[in-house]
Amino acid sequence: MKTNLILVLSLVAFSGCVSAGKYKTLQDDQTKTEGQLAACDTERTDLQKKLGITSHEKSQLEGSVLDMKKALAEAEARKLETEKRLAEFRELTAKFKQLVDAGKLSIKFQNGRMMIALSTDILFPSGSAQLSDAGKSAIREVTTLLKELNNRNFQVEGHTDNVPIHTKVFPSNWELASARAMTVLNTMLSAGFPSDHISTASYGSSEPVGDNKTPEGRSENRRIAIAIVPDLSTLPGFEELNRMSGTGAVNAEAATAAPQSTSN
Repeated sequence: MKTNLILVLSLVAFSGCVSAGKYKTLQDDQTKTEGQLAACDTERTDLQKKLGITSHEKSQLEGSVLDMKKALAEAEARKLETEKRLAEFRELTAKFKQLVDAGKLSIKFQNGRMMIALSTDILFPSGSAQLSDAGKSAIREVTTLLKELNNRNFQVEGHTDNVPIHTKVFPSNWELASARAMTVLNTMLSAGFPSDHISTASYGSSEPVGDNKTPEGRSENRRIAIAIVPDLSTLPGFEELNRMSGTGAVNAEAATAAPQSTSN
Protein backbone atom coordinates (compact mmCIF):
# COMPACT_ATOMS: atom_id res chain seq x y z
CA MET A 1 0.00 0.00 0.00
CA LYS A 2 2.81 2.33 0.91
CA THR A 3 4.56 1.46 -2.29
CA ASN A 4 1.45 2.30 -4.28
CA LEU A 5 1.13 5.65 -2.51
CA ILE A 6 4.71 6.54 -3.30
CA LEU A 7 4.14 5.55 -6.93
CA VAL A 8 1.03 7.70 -7.16
CA LEU A 9 2.79 10.67 -5.56
CA SER A 10 5.71 10.20 -7.91
CA LEU A 11 3.40 10.14 -10.88
CA VAL A 12 1.62 13.27 -9.67
CA ALA A 13 4.94 15.01 -9.08
CA PHE A 14 6.21 13.95 -12.49
CA SER A 15 3.00 15.09 -14.08
CA GLY A 16 3.33 18.50 -12.34
CA CYS A 17 6.92 18.94 -13.50
CA VAL A 18 5.97 18.30 -17.17
CA SER A 19 3.14 20.84 -17.06
CA ALA A 20 5.43 23.50 -15.60
CA GLY A 21 8.00 22.92 -18.31
CA LYS A 22 5.47 23.17 -21.03
CA TYR A 23 4.13 26.36 -19.51
CA LYS A 24 7.62 27.87 -19.38
CA THR A 25 8.21 26.86 -22.99
CA LEU A 26 4.95 28.41 -24.05
CA GLN A 27 5.79 31.52 -22.07
CA ASP A 28 9.20 31.75 -23.74
CA ASP A 29 7.59 31.27 -27.14
CA GLN A 30 5.09 33.99 -26.37
CA THR A 31 7.88 36.36 -25.29
CA LYS A 32 9.81 35.54 -28.45
CA THR A 33 6.73 36.06 -30.59
CA GLU A 34 6.00 39.38 -28.92
CA GLY A 35 9.58 40.45 -29.60
CA GLN A 36 9.24 39.48 -33.23
CA LEU A 37 5.97 41.39 -33.49
CA ALA A 38 7.61 44.44 -31.94
CA ALA A 39 10.46 44.15 -34.42
CA CYS A 40 7.93 43.87 -37.25
CA ASP A 41 6.15 47.00 -36.02
CA THR A 42 9.47 48.85 -35.92
CA GLU A 43 10.34 47.71 -39.41
CA ARG A 44 6.87 48.66 -40.62
CA THR A 45 7.22 52.14 -39.08
CA ASP A 46 10.66 52.58 -40.64
CA LEU A 47 9.32 51.40 -43.98
CA GLN A 48 6.39 53.81 -43.80
CA LYS A 49 8.79 56.65 -43.08
CA LYS A 50 10.97 55.64 -46.02
CA LEU A 51 7.90 55.35 -48.24
CA GLY A 52 6.84 58.82 -47.09
CA ILE A 53 10.23 60.24 -48.08
CA THR A 54 10.10 58.38 -51.36
CA SER A 55 6.64 59.78 -52.13
CA HIS A 56 7.90 63.29 -51.37
CA GLU A 57 10.93 62.79 -53.57
CA LYS A 58 8.69 61.36 -56.27
CA SER A 59 6.46 64.44 -56.09
CA GLN A 60 9.51 66.69 -56.32
CA LEU A 61 10.79 64.72 -59.30
CA GLU A 62 7.43 64.90 -61.05
CA GLY A 63 7.34 68.65 -60.40
CA SER A 64 10.84 69.02 -61.85
CA VAL A 65 9.85 67.05 -64.93
CA LEU A 66 6.79 69.27 -65.47
CA ASP A 67 8.92 72.40 -65.06
CA MET A 68 11.43 71.02 -67.55
CA LYS A 69 8.70 70.21 -70.07
CA LYS A 70 7.28 73.71 -69.67
CA ALA A 71 10.72 75.28 -70.13
CA LEU A 72 11.34 73.18 -73.25
CA ALA A 73 7.95 74.16 -74.67
CA GLU A 74 8.68 77.85 -74.07
CA ALA A 75 12.14 77.49 -75.63
CA GLU A 76 10.59 75.83 -78.68
CA ALA A 77 8.00 78.61 -78.92
CA ARG A 78 10.76 81.25 -78.77
CA LYS A 79 12.70 79.38 -81.42
CA LEU A 80 9.66 79.26 -83.71
CA GLU A 81 8.97 82.96 -83.12
CA THR A 82 12.62 83.81 -83.90
CA GLU A 83 12.52 81.75 -87.08
CA LYS A 84 9.28 83.47 -88.05
CA ARG A 85 10.79 86.92 -87.56
CA LEU A 86 13.90 85.98 -89.53
CA ALA A 87 11.69 84.73 -92.35
CA GLU A 88 9.71 87.99 -92.28
CA PHE A 89 12.93 90.02 -92.33
CA ARG A 90 14.21 88.07 -95.33
CA GLU A 91 10.86 88.50 -97.08
CA LEU A 92 10.83 92.22 -96.41
CA THR A 93 14.43 92.64 -97.55
CA ALA A 94 13.78 90.74 -100.77
CA LYS A 95 10.58 92.70 -101.50
CA PHE A 96 12.27 96.09 -101.06
CA LYS A 97 15.64 95.13 -102.55
CA GLN A 98 15.37 97.48 -105.53
CA LEU A 99 14.45 100.46 -103.36
CA VAL A 100 17.24 99.59 -100.89
CA ASP A 101 19.76 99.28 -103.72
CA ALA A 102 18.56 102.63 -105.09
CA GLY A 103 19.23 104.24 -101.72
CA LYS A 104 15.60 105.30 -101.21
CA LEU A 105 15.16 103.42 -97.95
CA SER A 106 16.77 100.97 -95.54
CA ILE A 107 15.43 98.02 -93.61
CA LYS A 108 16.45 97.71 -89.98
CA PHE A 109 15.70 95.66 -86.91
CA GLN A 110 15.42 98.06 -83.99
CA ASN A 111 13.95 97.75 -80.48
CA GLY A 112 12.57 94.32 -81.29
CA ARG A 113 10.77 95.48 -84.43
CA MET A 114 11.44 95.38 -88.14
CA MET A 115 11.11 98.72 -89.82
CA ILE A 116 11.49 100.49 -93.13
CA ALA A 117 13.35 103.78 -92.72
CA LEU A 118 13.06 106.63 -95.24
CA SER A 119 15.09 109.81 -94.92
CA THR A 120 12.89 112.87 -94.48
CA ASP A 121 15.52 114.88 -96.38
CA ILE A 122 14.21 113.06 -99.47
CA LEU A 123 10.53 113.16 -98.47
CA PHE A 124 10.09 116.69 -97.10
CA PRO A 125 11.57 120.16 -97.58
CA SER A 126 13.42 121.42 -94.49
CA GLY A 127 11.04 122.36 -91.65
CA SER A 128 7.99 121.26 -93.65
CA ALA A 129 5.42 118.47 -93.32
CA GLN A 130 4.37 118.65 -96.99
CA LEU A 131 5.69 115.77 -99.11
CA SER A 132 7.76 116.66 -102.14
CA ASP A 133 6.83 115.13 -105.49
CA ALA A 134 9.68 112.64 -105.10
CA GLY A 135 8.47 111.94 -101.56
CA LYS A 136 4.91 111.22 -102.70
CA SER A 137 6.23 108.86 -105.36
CA ALA A 138 8.41 107.02 -102.84
CA ILE A 139 5.58 106.61 -100.31
CA ARG A 140 3.19 105.32 -102.95
CA GLU A 141 5.79 102.84 -104.16
CA VAL A 142 6.35 101.63 -100.60
CA THR A 143 2.59 101.39 -100.02
CA THR A 144 2.12 99.19 -103.08
CA LEU A 145 4.65 96.71 -101.71
CA LEU A 146 3.37 96.84 -98.13
CA LYS A 147 -0.17 96.01 -99.26
CA GLU A 148 1.16 92.66 -100.45
CA LEU A 149 2.11 91.76 -96.87
CA ASN A 150 -1.27 90.47 -95.77
CA ASN A 151 -2.58 90.58 -92.20
CA ARG A 152 0.22 92.78 -90.92
CA ASN A 153 -0.13 95.94 -88.88
CA PHE A 154 2.17 98.93 -89.35
CA GLN A 155 3.01 102.08 -87.45
CA VAL A 156 4.29 105.20 -89.21
CA GLU A 157 6.80 106.90 -86.90
CA GLY A 158 8.09 110.46 -87.21
CA HIS A 159 11.69 111.15 -86.06
CA THR A 160 13.84 114.30 -86.08
CA ASP A 161 17.37 115.28 -85.18
CA ASN A 162 18.09 117.22 -82.00
CA VAL A 163 18.18 120.65 -83.63
CA PRO A 164 15.20 122.45 -82.02
CA ILE A 165 12.43 123.98 -84.08
CA HIS A 166 10.12 126.67 -82.77
CA THR A 167 7.62 128.06 -85.25
CA LYS A 168 3.96 128.96 -85.15
CA VAL A 169 3.08 125.71 -86.96
CA PHE A 170 5.60 123.49 -85.18
CA PRO A 171 6.37 124.64 -81.60
CA SER A 172 8.81 121.73 -81.20
CA ASN A 173 10.26 118.67 -82.91
CA TRP A 174 7.39 116.63 -81.48
CA GLU A 175 4.84 118.50 -83.59
CA LEU A 176 7.01 118.38 -86.71
CA ALA A 177 7.59 114.62 -86.39
CA SER A 178 3.89 114.05 -85.71
CA ALA A 179 2.74 116.12 -88.70
CA ARG A 180 5.16 114.34 -91.03
CA ALA A 181 3.98 110.93 -89.82
CA MET A 182 0.35 111.93 -90.40
CA THR A 183 1.16 113.19 -93.88
CA VAL A 184 2.75 109.84 -94.77
CA LEU A 185 -0.20 107.93 -93.26
CA ASN A 186 -2.76 109.94 -95.25
CA THR A 187 -0.73 109.42 -98.42
CA MET A 188 -0.69 105.67 -97.79
CA LEU A 189 -4.45 105.65 -97.18
CA SER A 190 -4.98 107.53 -100.43
CA ALA A 191 -2.90 104.87 -102.17
CA GLY A 192 -5.27 102.16 -100.92
CA PHE A 193 -3.65 100.98 -97.71
CA PRO A 194 -6.27 99.53 -95.29
CA SER A 195 -7.00 101.99 -92.49
CA ASP A 196 -7.46 99.25 -89.86
CA HIS A 197 -3.86 98.10 -90.23
CA ILE A 198 -1.99 101.36 -89.74
CA SER A 199 -1.32 103.94 -87.01
CA THR A 200 1.07 106.83 -86.36
CA ALA A 201 3.43 107.93 -83.58
CA SER A 202 5.78 110.84 -82.95
CA TYR A 203 9.16 110.25 -81.36
CA GLY A 204 10.61 113.70 -81.96
CA SER A 205 14.35 113.51 -81.34
CA SER A 206 14.06 110.89 -78.56
CA GLU A 207 15.28 107.88 -80.56
CA PRO A 208 18.38 108.83 -82.57
CA VAL A 209 20.05 106.17 -84.68
CA GLY A 210 22.99 108.37 -85.66
CA ASP A 211 25.34 110.80 -83.94
CA ASN A 212 23.66 114.18 -83.63
CA LYS A 213 27.09 115.79 -83.36
CA THR A 214 27.74 115.19 -87.06
CA PRO A 215 25.80 116.32 -90.17
CA GLU A 216 25.69 112.71 -91.38
CA GLY A 217 24.29 111.50 -88.07
CA ARG A 218 21.64 114.21 -87.92
CA SER A 219 20.59 113.38 -91.48
CA GLU A 220 20.21 109.74 -90.47
CA ASN A 221 18.06 110.73 -87.51
CA ARG A 222 15.66 112.76 -89.64
CA ARG A 223 13.51 109.91 -90.87
CA ILE A 224 10.13 108.31 -91.29
CA ALA A 225 10.12 104.74 -89.99
CA ILE A 226 7.36 102.32 -90.96
CA ALA A 227 7.49 99.61 -88.31
CA ILE A 228 5.85 96.20 -88.40
CA VAL A 229 3.82 95.93 -85.21
CA PRO A 230 4.67 92.55 -83.60
CA ASP A 231 1.88 90.09 -82.86
CA LEU A 232 2.10 89.72 -79.07
CA SER A 233 -0.22 86.72 -79.05
CA THR A 234 2.54 84.56 -80.56
CA LEU A 235 4.99 85.29 -77.76
CA PRO A 236 5.66 82.63 -75.09
CA GLY A 237 3.65 83.27 -71.93
CA PHE A 238 0.99 85.39 -73.66
CA GLU A 239 -1.90 83.19 -72.50
CA GLU A 240 -0.62 83.19 -68.93
CA LEU A 241 -0.24 86.98 -68.97
CA ASN A 242 -3.71 87.22 -70.41
CA ARG A 243 -5.10 85.19 -67.50
CA MET A 244 -3.11 87.19 -64.95
CA SER A 245 -4.56 90.42 -66.31
CA GLY A 246 -7.99 89.16 -65.30
CA THR A 247 -9.64 90.37 -68.48
CA GLY A 248 -9.91 87.10 -70.33
CA ALA A 249 -10.83 89.06 -73.41
CA VAL A 250 -7.47 89.81 -74.97
CA ASN A 251 -7.00 87.87 -78.17
CA ALA A 252 -4.75 87.94 -81.18
CA GLU A 253 -6.85 90.64 -82.83
CA ALA A 254 -6.71 92.91 -79.78
CA ALA A 255 -3.01 92.23 -79.27
CA THR A 256 -2.18 93.48 -82.76
CA ALA A 257 -4.82 96.16 -83.19
CA ALA A 258 -3.48 99.40 -84.63
CA PRO A 259 -5.05 102.49 -83.00
CA GLN A 260 -6.04 105.29 -85.31
CA SER A 261 -4.38 108.05 -83.34
CA THR A 262 -1.12 109.91 -83.05
CA SER A 263 0.83 109.63 -79.80
CA ASN A 264 3.54 112.06 -78.77
